[in-house]
Amino acid sequence: MVDRQVTPASKLGDHADVLSNAARLFREKGFEKTSLKEIAEACNMLPGSLYYRYSAKETLLVELMRRGVDLVTAEVGSAYASSDDPVERLRLCINAHLRALLVDSDAVYVLLFEWRALGPEAREDIIELRDQYESLWAGILETMIEQGVIRKNVDGRLLRLIGLGALNWVATWFDPNGTQSLDAIGDLIWQIAIDGVISKDVQV
Repeated sequence: MVDRQVTPASKLGDHADVLSNAARLFREKGFEKTSLKEIAEACNMLPGSLYYRYSAKETLLVELMRRGVDLVTAEVGSAYASSDDPVERLRLCINAHLRALLVDSDAVYVLLFEWRALGPEAREDIIELRDQYESLWAGILETMIEQGVIRKNVDGRLLRLIGLGALNWVATWFDPNGTQSLDAIGDLIWQIAIDGVISKDVQV
């Protein structure tokens, strides 16, 4: 397992600042092209202070990815719990995933697009965490199939893979200054899902 860096309680503010700036730089420049020196400069820290806390960039990347998984899991879980209507739940969960990816934190973006930069041991840990998040979606969709909300002949695993792939790809083209809001895009994806897989017996 990958060792997790322990930060003293008095340094938690600095710790959050380091993670935030690292996530932003990894997203803007890519993991490979970002140096620890650049992250230290963005945090107004001496490079030596950052090197003392994070002896390698990968340690930072793993911590960011753990944060990303925790964030998106909490967002989607909260959205799911906020409604009793299964079709509305799906809409809320889709929009929660998009917000976590594109609004709330750069860490989720880094999780999705920089995991190949990890070494074998760290990659195994992060893939396990990613699979735990995807199992949340698997449960949501399988429950809808069991309830007859999604048609019985729909492959839940394939639906999950295609659906999450479509949601994640929004991060590569979404323009916050464009004509469509993130919620509007999420609602369109939801509408496509309704038209394609929701049972005709279900009132929307």
